[in-house]
Amino acid sequence: MAEEVLQDSFAAIWHSARDYRPHLSAPMTWMATIVRNKAFDVLRSADHAVEIDGNDFDTAVLRALEDPGLNPPDALQLSRDAKALAACMAELDSGHRQVVGMAFFHDLSHSELAHQLAMPIGTIKTWIRRSLERLRTCLGKQERA
Repeated sequence: MAEEVLQDSFAAIWHSARDYRPHLSAPMTWMATIVRNKAFDVLRSADHAVEIDGNDFDTAVLRALEDPGLNPPDALQLSRDAKALAACMAELDSGHRQVVGMAFFHDLSHSELAHQLAMPIGTIKTWIRRSLERLRTCLGKQERA
């Protein structure tokens, strides 16, 4: 699967190189985004479930947000926001964390989530709604602190 992602990514980068805009992102960030999206496409097509692990989530989010184009104050604020989100995500039940992570970080629809997790779509919608409310409350508390 990794070889397939790499091959598809090289082809996509080659074919869309003329569309690259240096004022939007660094070249490595742009290419990494293409590779990341291709990897998600392969995981979706292979019908693999992707789990967001609470223990590794905060580190993975911080690594994903590293951008050499950010100025120091923006990078600091982004790092704080990522840490706050990671801490709040870690407070969710593992099932809820997985559903939210797959929906928002892997861009899966409710029906795709229901299919991958073999759960009713109503349950998926309820879990996402409740989890977003818990995240909103948690982030609000951290912001006031």
